[in-house]
Amino acid sequence: MIFQPVLNVFLLVLLCVPVAALAVIALTRAKGKDKALWVMRLVMLLACFFMFLRPGIPGGVTQTLATDTDIVLVVDTTASIVAEDWDGDQPRLDGVRADVQTIVDEYPGARFALITFDASADLRMPLTTDTTSLVSSLEVLRPEVTSQSRGSSIGLANQLLADTLSNAAAASPDRSRMVFYFGDGEQTVTSAPEPFDGSRSFTDSGAVLGYGTAEGGPMQLTTGSLDGSGSGEYIEYQGSNALSVIDEGNLEAIASELGVEYQHRTADTELTLPEAPSTTTNYAESGSVGNVTELYWIAALVVVALLGVELARASMLVARLRLLRAPAARPRARGRGLDRREKSPTDGGAA
Repeated sequence: MIFQPVLNVFLLVLLCVPVAALAVIALTRAKGKDKALWVMRLVMLLACFFMFLRPGIPGGVTQTLATDTDIVLVVDTTASIVAEDWDGDQPRLDGVRADVQTIVDEYPGARFALITFDASADLRMPLTTDTTSLVSSLEVLRPEVTSQSRGSSIGLANQLLADTLSNAAAASPDRSRMVFYFGDGEQTVTSAPEPFDGSRSFTDSGAVLGYGTAEGGPMQLTTGSLDGSGSGEYIEYQGSNALSVIDEGNLEAIASELGVEYQHRTADTELTLPEAPSTTTNYAESGSVGNVTELYWIAALVVVALLGVELARASMLVARLRLLRAPAARPRARGRGLDRREKSPTDGGAA
């Protein structure tokens, strides 16, 4: 048996021993049925202590899949990524998050890196198999603050992407590499977009995914608040809401430079993903990782059962108190009535 305590063992002992000492003292002083009651409470405390230690039996196995591939995600985080024309009036970023989750599920065991760009390009997460952290990063991802926006280029991440891919190729030349670009293709600076052709030689597969509509969508002002909520106000242009419109020509150009396919994404269509350049291994080849059969639930059942006894006992005591109080109220009421009659003028009282 092994233990995986939820808190440091010393802290658990420090919390439980004083309570146990009080229960033992009460047990030694109790008489009759009270002894059984305190024994039950002591057992409940010991069961809680055992549960917090999280006991388990080693030996279980969990088979895993592995994909011998590095995947770099390049996400546009300019103000237009929250334009509200995804699935009706939802921000485009919702579509990006959903598609990233689909990609994570499609390539189990792959290593993922996350690059974002607005006024600058940043490597938010280097290559890792920790997909939970990746999805969490996307959940808290917010666009640039509107007041700090000075326009942006859809090719700003080209050099950072090339560096990330080349470093991955140098470190693991036997692994394949995929690139997924997420954006709307809207170039908001006057210069031409920087080309991505420097990444093509390192890219084996992937896709450029485009978000937005030809009609465009309004964009809420972003303030950078910690709660992630929008300001409720919209970016305006010449007295009306500014609209962000997808530029599929620019996105197709990026796809051509990377040597991958372009897809226009909508909420009512499924994402089509290429097969991983390195074959996903099967269960037998991927091996297994150690697992633990948890036993804390046994102690939890004991605690629940003993708490049920305590609640039943408390309910019985409350019911008895009500029965004892009810008869005592009647004589007092009759006595007050007699006093009133004795003082009545019609009975020849004080009047």
